Amino acid sequence: MNEAAIRWISGPVLRAVTRDPFRIHEAVHVGAKGVLGEVIRLHGEEITVQLFEDGTGLKPGDPVQGQEAPLSVRLGPGLLGNIFDGLLRSLSGEGRDFLLPGRFLLPAGRFHLTPLVEPGRILKGGDPFAEARLAPDAHAAQLCLVPPDRAGEVVTMAGRGEYADDEPVLTLRDGQGRNLQVAMSHSWPVRVPRPVAKRLPVDPPLLTGQRILDCLFPVARGGKAMVPGGFGTGKTVLLETIAKWCDAEVIIYLGCGERGNEMAGVLDEFPRLEDPKTGRPLMERMVVIANTSNMPVAAREASVYTGITVAEYFRDQGLRVALMADSTSRWAEALREVSGRLGELPGEGGYPAYLSTRLAEFYERAARVTTLSGKNGSLTVMGAVSPPSSDFSEPVTIHTKRYVRNFWALDRKRAQARFYPAIDPISSYSEDADVLALWWSKQGAPAWAAQRRRFLTLLEEQTRLERMARILGKDALPPGQRLTLLCAELINDGFLRQSAFSVKDRYASPRKQIRMMGLLTRFMERAEAAVGSGVAVERIAALPILRRLQRMGEDIAEEEYERFDALEQMLEADFGALSGPSGEEKPS
Repeated sequence: MNEAAIRWISGPVLRAVTRDPFRIHEAVHVGAKGVLGEVIRLHGEEITVQLFEDGTGLKPGDPVQGQEAPLSVRLGPGLLGNIFDGLLRSLSGEGRDFLLPGRFLLPAGRFHLTPLVEPGRILKGGDPFAEARLAPDAHAAQLCLVPPDRAGEVVTMAGRGEYADDEPVLTLRDGQGRNLQVAMSHSWPVRVPRPVAKRLPVDPPLLTGQRILDCLFPVARGGKAMVPGGFGTGKTVLLETIAKWCDAEVIIYLGCGERGNEMAGVLDEFPRLEDPKTGRPLMERMVVIANTSNMPVAAREASVYTGITVAEYFRDQGLRVALMADSTSRWAEALREVSGRLGELPGEGGYPAYLSTRLAEFYERAARVTTLSGKNGSLTVMGAVSPPSSDFSEPVTIHTKRYVRNFWALDRKRAQARFYPAIDPISSYSEDADVLALWWSKQGAPAWAAQRRRFLTLLEEQTRLERMARILGKDALPPGQRLTLLCAELINDGFLRQSAFSVKDRYASPRKQIRMMGLLTRFMERAEAAVGSGVAVERIAALPILRRLQRMGEDIAEEEYERFDALEQMLEADFGALSGPSGEEKPS
């Protein structure tokens, strides 16, 4: 075991002298309590270590013991349904002790194992060899995977029964004749991406149930999205909503450096939420990683790597995984603080020069892949960004935009107007939309791409016309422009606004979204024709169908599609009355 002695210490950073061969990113234990740390710099006989725990009481001369292995976490069946800190140590608190300094890996749990292989079979890294359940009659089973760096012929396989997740249950004989022991769980370095057989093009969307996202700014499975917004614009609420309603099979929620009371609300709410797909607790398919702002700054820096490593583990089981990171700005601030203590030359905004590289390393681990076992899995990453004073030109926002394909900008004015989701349709964009048009066409919406472009064009035109209306007055605008403002207001209120408190409106399926888009498009077509024939915009604004269209999201539940047919008939009847002999207007 490598050893060193502290020479200098400042907060979460220390320097130690040694003659032993330490390595970059090697995990270490420091002092009598074994405080956790990681080697981040080597210089001659001096190593620099960042601490993941409180270093109070450490002093020059205290020992630093290397573990001869990189910072790693244990991945296995004990992850789902639990809450952890940034180093994947349990925070569930049910019958557990408080975290003690130096405790690193999870305590072992016991699970019921069902073998999937027999002696004589050849297994390669990433292949499943058993199923694990918390109880024999548990609802869901998890696959136990051969570690990616192991392979060989099955010599022995444990029978059906209950075992600790760190207990060897499988023996492999590799090509050199060595016997390798494999347990239900295994360790993996958090800073090393788990290998895959092939990266696949993004194709189907990750459905969120939020109309403004699915229809205007969709994200593909295996895609990357950022959610920038100032304080109070609803980043956390939006990510929590997506976590509950998106069609991912496993949710990883990473609270990175968030306020303690905010994280307390998350930890209190998620265990009580019901999964809308199964009716069972939502936590059964979630992993929550909580790292609050008062926890050691270096642990915050490591937490994003911990979260995405856990997400990759479930992706390797052939599952659809969604990771919500809230927020990457706090992670970048941790990088800045540690960099300052190292005496590194600061870059823009005081952040280290390698900020862009670290962001790329994080977001590029999102992908849709063929796993080592031949299954298809996906990992979609959504990261919140908290720019100071809602300044989207600050370094974290600018650099993140280079590595994501979806930009969901939250607008302070919309949030203050109680408009939810407060996503600004003018500043936001999706580079996945063109790829996903074919999927929507297969769902029965061949005109989806054209309708989406029309909505966005109309909303952009609304912004320009509202500036003119503030100067000239709305009544001074030509009828066509007043109709544009009317239709844009209808899209905002009837389609983009979505009540999180309404049982009928908090989630919208693709079929419901398609019907709503179709009705709004038909209204705009009929309204433009009516104005072209001389009908006053005020008469169109007074039609009963307008109010019904504004409220159709809240009034019509899923599976009540016949009510959309009734709305369409009412729309045609109202416009038919406008263009009839008694409703026809003469030009003045």
